[in-house]
Amino acid sequence: MIRIHRLLSAAALAAVFANAALAEAQSDDDQLSLGGPPASNPSKAHAPLEMTYFGAAGWRMTDGDTVVLVDPWPSRIPYGGAAHPDDKRPSYGRTDPAPVDTDLIDQLIPEADFILVQHGHFDHLGDVPYIAKKTGAKVIGTETVVMILRAYGVPGEQLYAVQGGEDYQFDNFSVRVVPGLHSALDQKHYHDSRRYDQDTVLEAPLRIEQFIEGGALSFLARLGGRSILTMGSMNFIEREFEGLEPDILLAGINGSRMGLYDYDRRLLQSTGYPAIVLPTHWDNFRLPYSFSQQDNVEKKLIPFVETAKKISPNSKVIIPVHLEPITLP
Repeated sequence: MIRIHRLLSAAALAAVFANAALAEAQSDDDQLSLGGPPASNPSKAHAPLEMTYFGAAGWRMTDGDTVVLVDPWPSRIPYGGAAHPDDKRPSYGRTDPAPVDTDLIDQLIPEADFILVQHGHFDHLGDVPYIAKKTGAKVIGTETVVMILRAYGVPGEQLYAVQGGEDYQFDNFSVRVVPGLHSALDQKHYHDSRRYDQDTVLEAPLRIEQFIEGGALSFLARLGGRSILTMGSMNFIEREFEGLEPDILLAGINGSRMGLYDYDRRLLQSTGYPAIVLPTHWDNFRLPYSFSQQDNVEKKLIPFVETAKKISPNSKVIIPVHLEPITLP
């Protein structure tokens, strides 16, 4: 495993948290779209839940006892070309060995109990081998994901290979595995049927291109008396979402969804018009945390907020800021 040793400077951290001004600058009316948790439902017993967005499809969620990570990728390595001319970090090609920013991960992820991996691409799985070995977290993902983690030496007792349909109970946490679809990339020409299985021979460190999709999943995570439906792509199987009715939806919101029929309405309707919607996988994930994401907020998220108001007026859409915890009481 290639390790990049780079501490997040105090200035960079300050720039990250300064992005919270996006929420603070809005009027009270705009708080529907830009932050502030909704009032708790007194008829439903639950613990306070803290949600933190790592960028891409990555999240940390905890009820104070159990820490669950979803597709954590804090390294945010620029690959396939630099994402910004002011980003002076080395850029990597898809044939390069996959790098990991271990110092940054150590700052941001001191512990984890579970890691949910929605598919095997590098921006979802690239940091998981290091995090899993560092924390001892249980990892749930497809067989492709499990084979990649085995190649990196993650112990088998931490790994749970799933295909969709499973519903597992652990101490203080349960999770239903939901079959999914990858985003319709490349003008809907993207399709990758490759899979790794128990006969696949992989040698770490893998090249970036060896982090194949391997099938896509969502998860219905139950934590602290709430249900959270995750998405790792801008696509979904409508019938698999129907009836789940999550309290919180991590909604895939990026440009490729615009090529799908009536995406926003179908998503909100099939999930039962969730009380809380947190957009995910909307940022430029090849940029460091210190860089602004306001362009993506204005072009992708604000239009979604306005659309969601019309489709599901009782849903609260909260735009997450990188590394800023959202506390839902």
